[in-house]
Amino acid sequence: MKNSVEIYDTTLRDGTQGEGVSFSVADKLRVAEKLDAFGVHYVEGGWPGSNPKDIEFFRKAAKRKWRNTQIPAFGSTRRKKVAAKDDPQVKLLIDAKTPGVYHLWQDMALHVKEVLRLRRRKTWR
Repeated sequence: MKNSVEIYDTTLRDGTQGEGVSFSVADKLRVAEKLDAFGVHYVEGGWPGSNPKDIEFFRKAAKRKWRNTQIPAFGSTRRKKVAAKDDPQVKLLIDAKTPGVYHLWQDMALHVKEVLRLRRRKTWR
């Protein structure tokens, strides 16, 4: 068995959460191209449900030929009391047509109780 390490980069989403940081769609494509040239396996493109810029990024990224990189999306699970098939945010993740989605799944007891206002076992549905 061959030992290997795969790199999952979150610069295009997590890296933009700092004060004063904002990438245009063109900026995000340039960063993704550089990471692809460097050999990064996964470049998380952002959260299609968070803003129109990320929706546009995924539309343009899908038309590119990536040598080393896959461009997954980031998103959360369905909203409370909304079936996944009816959740607009889940639909945007599907519409992004990415090779994968990194799901934010809330399971920290405090967050589940105080923010989501659910019992912990309900987060598994």
